[in-house]
Amino acid sequence: MPLIAIVVAALAIGFEQLVQWKYGPMGIIAFVALTVGIKARNTVISGIGAVILVMLFAQSG
Repeated sequence: MPLIAIVVAALAIGFEQLVQWKYGPMGIIAFVALTVGIKARNTVISGIGAVILVMLFAQSG
């Protein structure tokens, strides 16, 4: 079980670094909002984070 938690944490940190490198501070804000919203079970916050991430992803394409 601890190995799975370490792997999941490493993947999350890797994804966060990728978002920061490619999309800058706005990507980090969106990722944090999405994560906090999911952990707090707040659909408004997670929805805002998801919409910002989608807009950033669509803009770069």
